Amino acid sequence: MSQPQQTTEDPSRLAEFEARVARGETIEPKDWMPERYRKQLVRMMSQHAHSEIVGMLPEGNWITRAPSLRRKMSLLAKVQDEAGHGLYIYCGTETLGVDRHELIQQLLNGTAKYSSIFNYPTLSWADIGAIGWLVDGAAIVNQTMLAKASYGPYARAMVRICKEENFHKRQGYEIMATLSAGTAAQKRMAQDALNRWWWPSLMMFGPHDSASSNSDELMRWGVKRKSNDELRQRFINLTIAQANAIDLTIPDPVLAFDEATGNWTTGPIDWDEFWRVVKGNGPCNRERLEARRRAHEEGEWVRSAAAAYAVKRARDDTSEAA
Repeated sequence: MSQPQQTTEDPSRLAEFEARVARGETIEPKDWMPERYRKQLVRMMSQHAHSEIVGMLPEGNWITRAPSLRRKMSLLAKVQDEAGHGLYIYCGTETLGVDRHELIQQLLNGTAKYSSIFNYPTLSWADIGAIGWLVDGAAIVNQTMLAKASYGPYARAMVRICKEENFHKRQGYEIMATLSAGTAAQKRMAQDALNRWWWPSLMMFGPHDSASSNSDELMRWGVKRKSNDELRQRFINLTIAQANAIDLTIPDPVLAFDEATGNWTTGPIDWDEFWRVVKGNGPCNRERLEARRRAHEEGEWVRSAAAAYAVKRARDDTSEAA
């Protein structure tokens, strides 16, 4: 594992900062913080915000094809929630002195990272259920810990986001349960979606702790509360019981329960696939970025109109005050 960059901060101020974190105090935007802490937060939060925005794409593709009006309305509301989540977190990065437009440009340029899970295609309606159950379920496990993060704006955003993500997970699980209890063809559709989304969902927690260059530092500073492998194991333990409850099979031939630890053990994750997708060579990387660029270009008139209206309002307010 690579070592974190060396800091040149004032040792006394750094020691005071780390003591505050160790006591469980919340760090606010106007508080002194190490530059490395700020940069790690910007990296992590921008990646999270980008993931929420790109994550709208694989589900948005199914809004017009949902099998009922109820499902259509639920999915539309979910995609809208994800846009809001991205906005919350982009606003959080601005408390660290970063302009969200700069971060969005990095996404459009292809120089920013987002969760690799959103570079997989949604081939059937069951995939929408699998995303809600597995992808949002994995997000909840991770974000519940982030709601206790040392940086106040990020932690507070996570409180609201986690509440909404719980609805998303229940929505997805209900879709999978309904399909599993339906016709033989519907159950096969649900099992196929689970087969394709299971391993990418495990990859969402990032590389093993031994290969993570940021986890130790983030945990020392209280941004993360548990390691990648700890969070992944919690997700596995929770999800296997849920799969059994709706008569679906986890696609892992060596899956076994360890009586000594109380944990389920799984087969090896294909980390070559993980890094291939992260580096831009997944099934839908180029498609996702092109869709975001096109939406950004087509929305230029809305941004221009909003900016012009804001200028007009400011001018009118000044005239009234005079």
